[in-house]
Amino acid sequence: MMIDLHCHILPEVDDGAKHLTESIEMARAAVRQGISVITATPHHKNGKFDNEWSFVKEKTEKLNEALKKEGIPLTVVPGQEIRLYGELLEDFSAGNCGGLNQSNYILIEFPSNHVPRYAERLIFDMMMAGLNPIIAHPERNSEIAQNPDLLYKLIKQGAAAQLTAASITGTFGSKIKKFSFELLNSNLVHFIASDAHDLKYRSFHMQEAFAEVEEQFGIDAVEYFKENADCVIRNEAIYKEPPERIKKKKFFGIF
Repeated sequence: MMIDLHCHILPEVDDGAKHLTESIEMARAAVRQGISVITATPHHKNGKFDNEWSFVKEKTEKLNEALKKEGIPLTVVPGQEIRLYGELLEDFSAGNCGGLNQSNYILIEFPSNHVPRYAERLIFDMMMAGLNPIIAHPERNSEIAQNPDLLYKLIKQGAAAQLTAASITGTFGSKIKKFSFELLNSNLVHFIASDAHDLKYRSFHMQEAFAEVEEQFGIDAVEYFKENADCVIRNEAIYKEPPERIKKKKFFGIF
């Protein structure tokens, strides 16, 4: 069975499931994919949605009750997808932010077009405070795509990163798929998760993604990602391979 660490399954909280019926449909689809545990990670502090920790826990509890009534063998645990912001540590101490399944692992995201200048410093401070930052979908960040060294430095510093399953399957296009495999190849990724928002446009794709990973890197790679997700849920240390730089391609024009 699989654990999905990043999913917008909670109803009526962000741009994910619009209502409880959709959450239940998503839960059924997740079970068909072989997923047994989902971390609900609604957006927090992204300029559009604020979902504070106590609210997320309450919504998660209600969803679990509904799944139990429906006889769906899926457990949903609380989390957040937190847009990196200056007061994150203070808010974590105050109980407004929380880790995946109440662990020390915090799912953070950057704006889609850049990496904030203070990211390196804040990630360092988070680690000094005993937290383990996981960078969500770096393959879809345009500045990281242009300059993968930005991600390399953060991983070298101790952060972890999570790829979206749909990026691996090519759902976001061939460029993102190619870059995803470059990240995998360079040990710059530690988790694969769905980031599912619905069933029509942003579904799970976990089985297909793991099939691609197995084809390219073998079954051990699949087990590595599944084991790491399990470690997060249990709040244990994850496995990490030494990161490598992605070599920049040189283009020689003839003038």
